[in-house]
Amino acid sequence: MPSDSGDKEKKEKEKDIRGTLPVLLMRFLDRLTERFSSVKDEKRNRFILILLTAFFLTFLIIPSQQFIPPGYKAGDIATSDIRATQDYLLEDLPLTEKKRAEAEAAAPFVYNYNANAPLEITRRFEKALSLIREARSGMATVDREALPEAASTVLGVTLTDAELRALNRVKSDRALLTDIGRLAGRLYEKKIVADSKAFAADLSHGILVVNPETKQEIAAGDYQSHIDEADARNSLAGARLVLGGEPRDLEAIKGVLARMVKANLTFDRDATDRKQREARGAVRPVLFKLKRGEMVVRVGERITEEQTLKLEKMFAARHGINSLFVGAGVFGLVLILFYFPYRFARKNIRKFNPSNKDLLLVCLLTLGTFLILKISFVVSSAMGGPFPYIDTAAYYYLFPFAVGSILVRIILNSEVALVHAAICAPLFGIMFNNSLPVVIYALLGGIVGAHGVRQCTVRGTIFTAGMKLSVVNLAMAISFQIFSDRLFTMETVYCALFALIGGLVNAVIVTGTIPVIETLFHYTTDIKLLEMANLNSPLLRELMVRAPGTYHHSVLVGNLVEAAAEAINANPLLARVAAYYHDVGKISKPLYFIENVSGGDNRHDRLSPSMSALILTSHVKEGVELAREHRLGLPIIDIIRQSHGTALITFFYQKARDLAVAEGKLVDERGFRYPGPKPQTREAGLVLLADCVEAASRTLTDPTPARIQGMVQKIINSIFIDGQLDECELTLKNLHEIAKSFNRILAGIYHHRIDYPEPAYKEKWSGGRKPLEHSDNEPAKTPADHDEKPKKSGGEDLRRLGILR
Repeated sequence: MPSDSGDKEKKEKEKDIRGTLPVLLMRFLDRLTERFSSVKDEKRNRFILILLTAFFLTFLIIPSQQFIPPGYKAGDIATSDIRATQDYLLEDLPLTEKKRAEAEAAAPFVYNYNANAPLEITRRFEKALSLIREARSGMATVDREALPEAASTVLGVTLTDAELRALNRVKSDRALLTDIGRLAGRLYEKKIVADSKAFAADLSHGILVVNPETKQEIAAGDYQSHIDEADARNSLAGARLVLGGEPRDLEAIKGVLARMVKANLTFDRDATDRKQREARGAVRPVLFKLKRGEMVVRVGERITEEQTLKLEKMFAARHGINSLFVGAGVFGLVLILFYFPYRFARKNIRKFNPSNKDLLLVCLLTLGTFLILKISFVVSSAMGGPFPYIDTAAYYYLFPFAVGSILVRIILNSEVALVHAAICAPLFGIMFNNSLPVVIYALLGGIVGAHGVRQCTVRGTIFTAGMKLSVVNLAMAISFQIFSDRLFTMETVYCALFALIGGLVNAVIVTGTIPVIETLFHYTTDIKLLEMANLNSPLLRELMVRAPGTYHHSVLVGNLVEAAAEAINANPLLARVAAYYHDVGKISKPLYFIENVSGGDNRHDRLSPSMSALILTSHVKEGVELAREHRLGLPIIDIIRQSHGTALITFFYQKARDLAVAEGKLVDERGFRYPGPKPQTREAGLVLLADCVEAASRTLTDPTPARIQGMVQKIINSIFIDGQLDECELTLKNLHEIAKSFNRILAGIYHHRIDYPEPAYKEKWSGGRKPLEHSDNEPAKTPADHDEKPKKSGGEDLRRLGILR
């Protein structure tokens, strides 16, 4: 049981979290919208918004290969066409390595030639004999025990006792040294090398002989006559030392001389490696030129080693400083495309005046569109693997290029949509590898799509626009195929099919996106207005139940403003819906408004005039709160706030003045005016006029067309003189058309019926035939009925309604 309850609580918490996330998102967007809509920092906010949008667009627009090279290897199948986006001088690594290896192999082997080898042998013997003589005379620096080791060190060979005694018995050092020099000189007439065969191979390759001390090159000599160390020692077998000692001792000394013979032409490994490195470094890289637009690899091809090399080098050349320059260039281009069309539109297009909230929406839509297209571009590139027979460019006709312009047209207006399409189209072309067909396709698609939803009052209009867009897309696809001389190919079939589907893809995305934008950004589109115009909506049903008189009044006002809006080319749907909700604030205190009181006491009789005025004006604030609570949208909220302008509540103001005069006080007129503001749009002005005219029409005792016309003209003149229409765009011509439409509608409402011979109400019948029950017939009015005066005059009723002074 505890585990079940714990799971239940956990599920409830998860449900609360899921329900809270959308609310938190909407609150975040509300605060963000309020922040960017601040009038105080309007220019700064727009500047920041444009910079951020350009920054993020830069990363979306730059081709993916610019920073993320595809991991192609030799033998892979290319998933997309890859062209060189600019001219490249690329290093041919295999060829360069081959040439460097050849240069390294051709470098000569370095040999050190010691021309003083005979002299060095003679000097060693001289030094050894001198050391022995010094030891024998007792003046040596070494004792007798260390003499063999010292002598061996000097000669470079290990001396035996017999050889040491032979050296000790030498009679004439000079004669012996002369004879040793003669014999060594004759021995080194030929170059002595360590290995005759290895030297011969090196000689055929090429050698460089240098002096080991000066490291200078020795002039070319005859290196063909050479012997190795073994041959040199064997050649001493037939030679004799004849001077300086006994023959037996001289033979032992000759053995020492034979062991001292070393190669005087030796291989220098370090110098040879250095020469090879120099030769390798002297070879310049082998470059090949890759022209801009050159096809590196086609979709579906098996990538070769050469193509792999080109791809690796092409992508490697784009990294580092070059990538930064490309990003900076794209960022600057985005800023230019943002600023100058926007500047031109603000100065030259009258209806192009987006608020900061509108700009925020447009920027988010732009980023979202580019993100969708970027993902689509990556996916289409990967489709080359499973479908190599379809060109990657054919998938572009499926992409929703027109989504942004269609959404902007539905939510804002056609002027902003046109500028948006003109800005985005070149950027689309840059993102798709500088493709001019993409620019044309995106621009024309955005214009056609925006035009197709110009009167979007139902969601079916979006799909109709999508089908129109499909037809235009098809025409462009065929034109591009003809232009590229590929009309009669299978690719044309794919392009045509994708173009037809592409228009419907745009419609589907737009249909699913509009409700999200309406909810998150509180925009009121014509589609939402049509949904709000349903009289069965919860708020209107509540108004009908709690304030039936206000409900009926609002419906009639809606009929009036709709006809007037059509007459002056305003938005009739917005005007009608706003009229339905303009008095919704009366729900909270319906019995304080005369239209909801069927009879009985008037509650205002027990209140002071100022309190009555406060109650009447409070319904505007309460209506705004209800509209926000039910998310009716900013246009409806604004019209609710402006529907009464700053009009004076004349009846209670006059009553307060009468009381104040009796008490010797003054009355502030501002306390008896609605808080406003005055109507800012034509639709708000229409609602104000229709509200007053409909209320005043109920005070007419005999609503003949002439009286209706006089009343309408009087009300409009009164409102105009009071300055309530000063801040909206209604002209005198508009007011004349509005008055005509009001007269026509009211005349239809208050038309006369013919007099019937029997009454429409039920009455007791003493006998005979009963009258028809539920009859709509009214009794004929007598002349006396027409002459009967009402209890209150029309003027007094108008003052009570707050219309006349």
